[in-house]
Amino acid sequence: MEVTIEGVSELTKKVTITLPEGEVQPKLNEAYDKLKKDAKMKGFRRGKVPRSIIVKNYKPQVEGEVGEKLVQETYFDVIEKEDIDPVTHPEIQSVTYNDDGSFTYIANVDVRPVFELAEYKGLEIPKPDTLVTDEEIELELLSLQKEMAVLKSVEDDRPVAEGDVVIVDFQGFHKGHAMKQVRNEDYSVDVGSGRMGKEFEEKLIGMKNGEEASHEVDFPEAHPNPILQGKTVEFKVKVKDVKERVLAELNDEFAAEVSENFKTLEELKASIRERRTKEREEGAEGTIADSIMQKLLAQHDFEVPNRLVAFEIEQMIKQTEDQLKQGGMTLEAAGLSRETLAEQNSEVATKRVRGDFILKKIGETEEIKVEDEDLERGFKRIGDQYNMPVSQVKEYFQSRDDLLPFMNELLNEKILAFLKENAVMVDAPEAPVADAEPEEKTEDSE
Repeated sequence: MEVTIEGVSELTKKVTITLPEGEVQPKLNEAYDKLKKDAKMKGFRRGKVPRSIIVKNYKPQVEGEVGEKLVQETYFDVIEKEDIDPVTHPEIQSVTYNDDGSFTYIANVDVRPVFELAEYKGLEIPKPDTLVTDEEIELELLSLQKEMAVLKSVEDDRPVAEGDVVIVDFQGFHKGHAMKQVRNEDYSVDVGSGRMGKEFEEKLIGMKNGEEASHEVDFPEAHPNPILQGKTVEFKVKVKDVKERVLAELNDEFAAEVSENFKTLEELKASIRERRTKEREEGAEGTIADSIMQKLLAQHDFEVPNRLVAFEIEQMIKQTEDQLKQGGMTLEAAGLSRETLAEQNSEVATKRVRGDFILKKIGETEEIKVEDEDLERGFKRIGDQYNMPVSQVKEYFQSRDDLLPFMNELLNEKILAFLKENAVMVDAPEAPVADAEPEEKTEDSE
């Protein structure tokens, strides 16, 4: 076997592997002999078809199958012997059966980037605020009041005000064309909630029952609905009813209406505080992990394999496609393209790949590995989340292709937990106080 290695780039090696005739021809002969035993061709009895005719009819098929086997049987041995550290499956090209009976193939191999770890212990991380204030409790009580309020149509032709619930028909237009997915009839808009977008809701304020209007709304690139992202949409709106809320008084009777578990308003407040504190503490874990990753990315700047970034981008595009599919839409119907999404997601995908390399190198340095108990905890967590027995969760992960990404996720979590344990939690800097406006100059002060 002959092996030559060339550096295509810092992260890609071109490995040319040539196998001698003595290794190749027996494999070809074995394949042709097997075909000859089973081949049925007009004019010949089964098993009596001449080798020359078998070769003439099946050569591309045989050479393709044998070539795949030769690559599978030799590639990993070469990689190990040459001490190459691949991070993806190779790109196999130029598969050739040579005139002298030998076999040559080229494997383009993406390798792990080489970089020095910056200091990763003792990272200063802003401590998330988990305190639930009295004001937040009051806001949630107000929200409960609104949810449980009785709706009553307004009288005296009163115009729409913030807090009203307005029944509308609307149709969206983009560049003069009606948008099939941006229309509705008898749609309920809670003005001031922001669920239909602050700008859309604000433009309803002042309209009256039966009134029609047309107004434009600019949607940001980061809008959660991909159909609206970055678009200026003209809405034609008709108000069909304006309802105001009749709020109940906040007292013990109200608390009992919320749930039979509460006898007093103070019990309801205590329950809200306990739940929101727990939610905030759970959310703080994600905030800390994000802060750690931002610190690590700021400290490390190195190139990553393009094929890994492309794979990450593809996963992000697939996620968008799945979200649209749930709404019965396609990328094209939403005015999107794979090229646009690839460009939009490129930077985030690159950071994800780079971050994964950083975490894995820290894991290797600290000898952090996924143990059996980590897997068991992971299985139990999924079981609790989806109300499934652990045995059923394990059945799903019997496939190596499903288990490896899950183990990678658990490993990253374990490394991040180590980094958190070794981080220094600091109070978040206070927001700067705006300077007082300068006094107006007068003639006397000049």
